[in-house]
Amino acid sequence: MVMNVTNLGRSGLSDWIVQRFSAIILAAYSLCILASFVMNPDMDFETWSSIFDNNAMRLFSLITLLALCAHAWIGMWTISTDYMTSLQLGKSATFFRIMFQAGCVLLIAVYLLWGIQIFWGN
Repeated sequence: MVMNVTNLGRSGLSDWIVQRFSAIILAAYSLCILASFVMNPDMDFETWSSIFDNNAMRLFSLITLLALCAHAWIGMWTISTDYMTSLQLGKSATFFRIMFQAGCVLLIAVYLLWGIQIFWGN
């Protein structure tokens, strides 16, 4: 039995479910932001800031940020395992794939922490 320790989920099915569920969350959040623009056509900074002063919107934003990170990781992992193979890169494919995945994890973690600081910082 072959196991991929760099995969987020335990199987392709769980990754597929996470991808679809996170896409629904991202779509709902996009519609929420779009609705706030439609309902406030003359939006200024104070109005925009007051939308995110609400803890429900902050929580929705945090959930969306987590969904975005999971969605991005599964997508980048899939790309790296599908296209960074020994057929394309030769003997050093494993090294490049691990470095690519490590870079993705680092970047996603930075964006997650930065997003939390933006939504919940003062």
